Amino acid sequence: MPSPVTLRSIRPADLPLVERLWQLYRHDLSEFRGMLPDDSGLFTSGPLPTYLQDPDSSGYLICQETRPVGFAFVSGVTTPTRHVSEFFVVRAVRRSGVGNRAARQLLATHAGRWEVAFQEENPGAARFWRRLAVEVCPTGHREERRAVPGKPHLPPDTWLLLTT
Repeated sequence: MPSPVTLRSIRPADLPLVERLWQLYRHDLSEFRGMLPDDSGLFTSGPLPTYLQDPDSSGYLICQETRPVGFAFVSGVTTPTRHVSEFFVVRAVRRSGVGNRAARQLLATHAGRWEVAFQEENPGAARFWRRLAVEVCPTGHREERRAVPGKPHLPPDTWLLLTT
């Protein structure tokens, strides 16, 4: 039987933990977006502070049993359409069902219309989100390609539009 996977709202005391997981996440993305750490060896915090302070965003720790194994950030929680802003699970639990169970819980927590963006150059993410969309939306979903705002040098993102 698979280990339990839970989502837990991020609390202020979780900030150091989330910042450490964020470094792993940015490191993974660096393979696809060419990001480098700064002179101190850290990746930028990017939008992380915004997610933690914005009342229109929610952040969750993904836990397997009691261990933190990732995070998910949702924006647009007060609007008709929610966005998976960031989603990360550590490599040790990938392809074990942890991400799938966490993503399903996330979509169920904020049922309704969703938009999920990913980069085609990240084949693991592309497979993950497309497979999940088929599983949670048996009546169908749509895909769109959208330019990355303010970054014309990057390939467009793929967006999945679905309703749960």
